[in-house]
Amino acid sequence: YVDIKAWLFVNYNKIKGGSFMIIVGNGRLVTRNPDAPFYESGAVAIEGNSIVKAGELKTIQAEFPNAEFIDAKGGVIMPAFINVHEHIYSAFARGLNINGYNPKGFLDILGGQWWTIDRHLTLEQTYLSAMATYIDSIKNGVTTVFDHHASFGAITGSLFEIEKAAKETGIRSCLCYEISDRDGMDKSREAIQENVDFIKHALADDSDMITGMMGMHASFTISDETMERCAAMKPEGVGYHIHVAEGIEDLHACLKDHGKRIIDRLMDWNILGEKTLTAHCIYVNKHEMELLRDTNTMVVHNPESNMGNACGCPPTMEIFHTGVLTGLGTDGYTHDMTESYKVANILHKHHLCDANAAWGEVPVMLFENNAKIANRYFKKPLGVLKEGAAADVIVTDYNPLTPMHAGNVNGHILFGMTGRSVVTTIANGKVLMKDRVLTTIDEEKVMADCRQAAAALAKSING
Repeated sequence: YVDIKAWLFVNYNKIKGGSFMIIVGNGRLVTRNPDAPFYESGAVAIEGNSIVKAGELKTIQAEFPNAEFIDAKGGVIMPAFINVHEHIYSAFARGLNINGYNPKGFLDILGGQWWTIDRHLTLEQTYLSAMATYIDSIKNGVTTVFDHHASFGAITGSLFEIEKAAKETGIRSCLCYEISDRDGMDKSREAIQENVDFIKHALADDSDMITGMMGMHASFTISDETMERCAAMKPEGVGYHIHVAEGIEDLHACLKDHGKRIIDRLMDWNILGEKTLTAHCIYVNKHEMELLRDTNTMVVHNPESNMGNACGCPPTMEIFHTGVLTGLGTDGYTHDMTESYKVANILHKHHLCDANAAWGEVPVMLFENNAKIANRYFKKPLGVLKEGAAADVIVTDYNPLTPMHAGNVNGHILFGMTGRSVVTTIANGKVLMKDRVLTTIDEEKVMADCRQAAAALAKSING
């Protein structure tokens, strides 16, 4: 069932045969534009897929009197969130019990749970995993996702299934398939080809809503032969998305098998660079941090996942202060970026025994650096509400009980909001959720299909 009023609202521009204008207003406006960061009673005007103006509500309404109006009802209007490390394939792991699974360390977690799941995924289950993840992303105000996919039981076509879900839900996506030799060289070569095919497809797409990267699992499951093949086949204009030193085992294997640290090995294979995103970086030293900085390579921190897997606390504050472009992801652990923000804030305070740690760094990672990372792949400015930027806007129902202004916005988000505070989500000018109701898809039917697929996956794993 789809609400007809909501459908008409979203599709009005199609009915009229062109773009139309929306004003989102009557709330506190957080723009992330340093020239005009906050308005007590603000509004943002959208035409097509772009922001045309942000400012005082009265000014915006006077300038665009015929625009459709979305009432923020005194809540907070902000740029939508960006998640720069996600795992769609893990969607059906929630509540899953795998017979005999009793991990003693990180390798047991990988082999016993994640690799078991990805070996059993069908293409349809990959598609529905993407639908479930994107729905949850919309509900948490996330409109841009960098996903790192694995489905070794059904590799070919898997990225195209995720793209189908991205288009149906309206989520801007950068996709890759994780190349690994763990299931043999035939699967490894198939994974490389899936990346190559999808990257070429994405490079030909001019929507600015879909891009591709060369995905890699991690150094310890990738041979020199595969590294060489990846380098030879990777299309120009894209980089790599790879897990780096997530577990100490990755570092030990690299030292034992290659006589060097992981970042040095990636440097030798020409994997580092401004288009490459390295996830985790828990066991890296100062030399490696400087190599990441000097090659302009990106890093993404995933605090909940690192803690949940008992992998250790990464030196993220040191990486950040070394000058590496460092962002914030979730690793599939959650789809709520405010949750990742909260955990990162307390993790580094606790680990460093420093009450000031992460207070300034983590919001920069989430609100500034994630946008910078995303804009290395997407053209239209993201993470900011200003003229010419992408029309990715969210409204939360948060009504502060203490004064809110430009200088304390992050504190209000950190301590006052969760992803479920989001009531309206707009991506690329399209209203995806209004008043907590998804407007472009039949959520009830999709979730019913997802539940059926999740049950089938569990049965295929456990028998």
